[in-house]
Amino acid sequence: MRLLYRYLAPLLLALAFVVVTFGAYVRLSDAGLGCPDWPGCYGQIFVPATVAAVAQPEQLVARPLSVGKAWKEMIHRYLASFLGLLILTQALLAWRLWRAGEPLHRAPLLLVPLVGLQGLLGMWTVTLLLKPLVVTAHLLGGFSVVALLVWQLNVTTVPAARRVGRGLTVWVVSALVALSGQVFLGGWTSSNYAALACTDFPRCHGSLWPTMNFRDAFVMWRGLGVNYEFGVLDTPARTAIHFTHRLWAVVASLGVIAAAVQAIRTRSLAGRRLGWCILAALTLQVSLGITNVVRGLPLPVAVAHNGAAALLLGSLVTLLYFATRPLRLAGDGDYEQPAAASHP
Repeated sequence: MRLLYRYLAPLLLALAFVVVTFGAYVRLSDAGLGCPDWPGCYGQIFVPATVAAVAQPEQLVARPLSVGKAWKEMIHRYLASFLGLLILTQALLAWRLWRAGEPLHRAPLLLVPLVGLQGLLGMWTVTLLLKPLVVTAHLLGGFSVVALLVWQLNVTTVPAARRVGRGLTVWVVSALVALSGQVFLGGWTSSNYAALACTDFPRCHGSLWPTMNFRDAFVMWRGLGVNYEFGVLDTPARTAIHFTHRLWAVVASLGVIAAAVQAIRTRSLAGRRLGWCILAALTLQVSLGITNVVRGLPLPVAVAHNGAAALLLGSLVTLLYFATRPLRLAGDGDYEQPAAASHP
């Protein structure tokens, strides 16, 4: 049972990364409403092959059948459902191991309600017609699942890790808060179809401060019955969303760089390696974001932008894990040494 629990950790993380990345692919390929109902597709478990096979023909009036888009949406649901079942299995194993005298791992237990909430948000994404707040919350929930699974993987594989540096925690937490804000803005930009509101860089519409409408850009809830597919905002409002995403990218990047530099400056080999990995992930993420703008949002680059954000998040969570471990003496000098204890 312990061996199965250990092997589940990397499998779950890999599958969660696939689910988050494939979810971005579904959204960016305009397949989020490929199936107008939930959890089935036009009243069936599998995608109907033809219009004649649709179990609920009245749904075709509001949403014509596109088999390709429907399959993208349903594959995402199948993968997410499988991930949920495996997370439930991991939580049951964690509980049984705790009953058998093992230390209690809290991350699997926290993941169960979080995955349940993700299921509800997935349903509301469809039934509320891609409402931006729901789509963005669904994205944040997916990233939260990845973060908890990264933490659990570290707990499972390196439980004896030692702290990499005093005072590093506040830097990493600050970077994670800034990155979370950027993920929210990225989801808000995508769900409001504002990714191409500015097609030049570093300027926007040829100006360092373009015409923007912030009043309408960040209205979180606009009531029910609105179809948000392809967006409902005017150009100045979308520009405001896009430009805010750019500005906060600077803040988030500075926070991440600060945390990475602090890690590199420690005497811990693990800390230095994580610091350089974080800087590499940040460089990749910024490069993909700029490429999205100047190349007109190519689908592979846009999907990779979401994947790189998950990698950056995972790297910071791993650094946080090492930054909060109990400080222990390490004879090889790889980890930070505590001050010598005084004896009477």
